[in-house]
Amino acid sequence: MSQYKSPQWQFNQRSTADQVVEGHQLNGKTVIITGANTGIGYETARALASVGAKVLLACRNPAAGKSAVEKIQQQSTNADVSFAQLDLASLDNVSQFCMQLDWPSIDCLICNAGSMSVDYLETEQGFERTFGVCHVGHFLLTEKLMPKLLAANAPRVIMLSSEAHRNPKTLDFDNLPYAKSDYSVMKAYGQAKLCNALMASELQSRYGDQGLTACSVHPGNMVTTDFGRESALTRIAFKLFSPFTKSPNQGAATTVVCALHEPASDIAGKYFSHCQPLDTTAEVKNVEVAETLWTRSEKLVANWL
Repeated sequence: MSQYKSPQWQFNQRSTADQVVEGHQLNGKTVIITGANTGIGYETARALASVGAKVLLACRNPAAGKSAVEKIQQQSTNADVSFAQLDLASLDNVSQFCMQLDWPSIDCLICNAGSMSVDYLETEQGFERTFGVCHVGHFLLTEKLMPKLLAANAPRVIMLSSEAHRNPKTLDFDNLPYAKSDYSVMKAYGQAKLCNALMASELQSRYGDQGLTACSVHPGNMVTTDFGRESALTRIAFKLFSPFTKSPNQGAATTVVCALHEPASDIAGKYFSHCQPLDTTAEVKNVEVAETLWTRSEKLVANWL
């Protein structure tokens, strides 16, 4: 596993999102961030809004989403931030969100929201929840928003993946998603994060020649957040490890680097960790696997496209 070294990658694992946005002006840029009411998503939204971006917090919980908007506005009085309800575990809700969005274009879509549970759970449509929220919901969201993304000048899609994408080493389409009888939390999470990285690769392949740039990122291990909200055990583990991991502001830094770095060609189709490009697995680079996942995903959401 090799890490690229280049002078332009000036940030590292200790960098914060605030340090990354320093000196930037994003007035007129539009950004949608899923799961932005807390943790990494919130810090990403706050940092980008602080330098002029128009940011939409797309969150499942209306009360939490509206509270996050208020907090950002209190910290940056001129921040152009808003909330819209988005439940990635419901494809009906994802479709409704997209239909109601009145923005003519989107400069950056950050697929940040995630799900992780010790227990087997399902989405509204019956998908294993980790796969359903992390991949299926984001797949439908991205496809339905693609016309608005391509209407922007040099749009970007950033997928929140994880180093967990390295296990499984290959994507088993016969167990996608895992059935209840074969479920374990880390297997399901690794599968979903592998799908996130593969989706970024395929987005770049399909839409790169139309001006879109896509990449995937690992924000850091066990960054303090409410990511494990569906499991008390997961929440406890995150709390115990928090003194030894990144803060949410640091966790958001890699995402923000990918949202801002120029030229965009430097990040196209790549995977990032600690604000640096990082080599990924052979599976993520496998064009046939990425294409097959895309085709399979289209079939899963066909009734909503």
